[in-house]
Amino acid sequence: MKAKTITFTRIIRTGMVNFVRNLWLAIAAMAIMIITLTIILFSVIVNATFNNTIQQITDKIDVAMFLKDSVTSEQTQQLISQLKALPSVASVQYLTKDQALQQYESQNAGNGQLLQAIDETDNPLPATIHIKPKNLNEINEIRSFIGKPSILALQSNSATDSGDQREAINKITHATNILRRVGVAAVLIFAVISVLIIFNTIQMAIFNRRDELQIMRLLGASTWYIRGPFVVETVIYGIFSAVISVLIINAVFVTASSSLQATSFGLLDISYSQSFFEGHYWILLTIQLALGIFIGAASSVIATRRYLKFKTPKK
Repeated sequence: MKAKTITFTRIIRTGMVNFVRNLWLAIAAMAIMIITLTIILFSVIVNATFNNTIQQITDKIDVAMFLKDSVTSEQTQQLISQLKALPSVASVQYLTKDQALQQYESQNAGNGQLLQAIDETDNPLPATIHIKPKNLNEINEIRSFIGKPSILALQSNSATDSGDQREAINKITHATNILRRVGVAAVLIFAVISVLIIFNTIQMAIFNRRDELQIMRLLGASTWYIRGPFVVETVIYGIFSAVISVLIINAVFVTASSSLQATSFGLLDISYSQSFFEGHYWILLTIQLALGIFIGAASSVIATRRYLKFKTPKK
């Protein structure tokens, strides 16, 4: 047990020495790993921010159905039951004509002209059904249902998504889906580049030390005693890259909040992004470290298996 501990300690120490010895190669490898991990972290934060933005909009949006005065209570209850049965519906609220009038008067309490206009008529407002969706991506299912001929026959006017919100919904969901695809593609591209550069770094290190490694093999060093330091070296790449990527994102938020005094940028709510980053700092750092170590170690193991081969038998 003691011998194994000593061997393990030597492997770690040799890996750290190799990291310093191949510092310029390490910087090149870490640069790409930093970009990769930064993109991954940024994608996670942006995705969480978009989800929060979409949820806030979803909570404020409903699809309003205006019913004809001739619709019976039985038809109304049947329609409400059908709407509640839809998987995409979060809640259904029914307002009678009187309740719709009370809501109108409450919402326009400060506008005398609108109140006077409604008082001059005999409650022209129709009974209304407000439908809240669970997910903006599934709102088309609600639209399709209320657009059926049998359902349209019960409506006095076309259903509305609360004014201009339908266009806003479509833009947000479209932009979110595109950005998610772009983020995944960027992560995959830079991850592949990172692995290739680590491969090249390990190959060059093996080439530079080929005589030393062959002597170690001839003296009886085991395969993992020789390969281990390369794995340790690339694990160090991953640790440094992960920490630097988190510091980069932190610097971006500090700049955005203090220098730019910005709270939002288009659909990206910088305030929420920053609070999400700060609230999940240690979790995100742990994930980054795990990813960095995995990318470095996996790349190194594969590279040493490919490039580090000996004519003498394995021990």
